[in-house]
Amino acid sequence: MRDLDLLFEKLSKSRFRSSFNLKGKELEYLNSKGLEVIMDHGRDFIDERLAPANPPNDGKQTPMRNHPVFIAQHATGTCCRKCLQKWHGIPAKDHELSEDEKNYVIIVLELWLKCYL
Repeated sequence: MRDLDLLFEKLSKSRFRSSFNLKGKELEYLNSKGLEVIMDHGRDFIDERLAPANPPNDGKQTPMRNHPVFIAQHATGTCCRKCLQKWHGIPAKDHELSEDEKNYVIIVLELWLKCYL
């Protein structure tokens, strides 16, 4: 897991990661539901799609749109296990995410989403 200031600096230099922005229906959804509800959804997504030791469809489990958390996951490199390893130093294979690692992912997503409130 990384220093968050350094992480966001590196993410901002990635052409791909920095291309993600919250707009349209995803931004409206964040504003209408509020950050707390959106982060509850995020916790469920992380538990179901990212936390298992070998998630089904790894690398393709996070849609590119239709929920603010999905956009945030792509923007922050928390969308799949390979990206978690590359951007955050969290092992990709045969490693179920610990509670600390899941909480770290949630913090990263929340920090990114707060920029839109």
